[in-house]
Amino acid sequence: MTDFANVSEREFASALESMTDEELFELMADLEMRSEALNRSSTDEVFAKILLTESAIERRFPGQLLQPYKEWKNRPDRLTPQ
Repeated sequence: MTDFANVSEREFASALESMTDEELFELMADLEMRSEALNRSSTDEVFAKILLTESAIERRFPGQLLQPYKEWKNRPDRLTPQ
């Protein structure tokens, strides 16, 4: 997966549109882990990217909020090592 640490919000949002559902969900899971690991002063950029990713998921799955992501997160095949 591409490292989005030094990418502008506009470039980040554009990249989200070309991702597969799987890539989008993996990115969201990664951002959630990063937000939990960071100290308070470093979270603004991560939270901004989480909001952009949430918006991309919601556009892709209208009316379902984050349900497809939550289902993906709980899939047994995702939890077992490949």
